[in-house]
Amino acid sequence: MIQGVISDMDGVILDSEKLYVRFWCEAGQACGYPFERRHALGIRSMARPFAIKTLQGWFGSDFDYDKVRDTRVALMNAYVEQYGIEPKAGAETLLAYLKENGYRVALATATAKPLAERYLKRVGLLRYFDVIASAREVAHGKPAPDIYLHAAARLGLPPEQCLALEDSPNGARSACAAGCKTVMVPDLDAPPADMLPALYAVADGLTDVIHILEKA
Repeated sequence: MIQGVISDMDGVILDSEKLYVRFWCEAGQACGYPFERRHALGIRSMARPFAIKTLQGWFGSDFDYDKVRDTRVALMNAYVEQYGIEPKAGAETLLAYLKENGYRVALATATAKPLAERYLKRVGLLRYFDVIASAREVAHGKPAPDIYLHAAARLGLPPEQCLALEDSPNGARSACAAGCKTVMVPDLDAPPADMLPALYAVADGLTDVIHILEKA
């Protein structure tokens, strides 16, 4: 029986993955690397140690992760400060439904907790979350299962009673490894075919998650 929902933030609740992709590419190129969209997509939701290893595999062992990331952060922060950030379509509809129907709700994000709270408050969605769990609070980030295990524990629920919402393969691997019923809500690309058997469902947007819960 599903009693809780644990959601990723970027690309699921907030329409921010497109910004990460844009500014990873701009930052990488500004630092002298042939950084392309496919590289940015490949490290979505990936914790720092895994991202460094992956990027060095693509660009060489001298890839300066910290320099590129710091540049990406500065570019993205400046953009968000000027233009703001938007929720994904259906985010408030889904979150309101969860609250009205007694589900416990957590966020499981690679973003630092203060920044995640600031983004969610800015779009009026922070009040819907019982728990904000950041990967900074666990030993290993996505795709390791730690963040989902941590979020479920803070909800007071076993992972098996939690529906996990993810838009990226790395995030979905994390949720599946934790034992959550994992639903992919595709954002920038479709889920890989080899991942489909491990998923509980693939949602056609956030309002479709309501239908998935009603059938559970």
